[in-house]
Amino acid sequence: MHAKKGDWVQIQQILLKPEERTAPLPEDTQKVPLMMRIKGFLINETAEIGQEVEIKTLTGRLVKGKLVAINPKYEHDFGEPVPELITVGLELRKILEGDNNV
Repeated sequence: MHAKKGDWVQIQQILLKPEERTAPLPEDTQKVPLMMRIKGFLINETAEIGQEVEIKTLTGRLVKGKLVAINPKYEHDFGEPVPELITVGLELRKILEGDNNV
């Protein structure tokens, strides 16, 4: 896939190699590098997945790393909703507005 300057992309950096990681980690964790992924706008004119690139984050930082995704989507969530918590915001608003019949 091909990215051009200004595209929203994701890069990754190796922060610590396996041999640089601390000892009290689980054995399987010690065997892999500590990675960081960052999203931002591509500074390079063009780039391909796997290339070293520079991005500008939403906070204005310039960061270099390996391009891993172009137009990355957000894939996290907060799990299944907790039924008791779904209405908390509505109930709190009523209380704050003076409706004590909640």
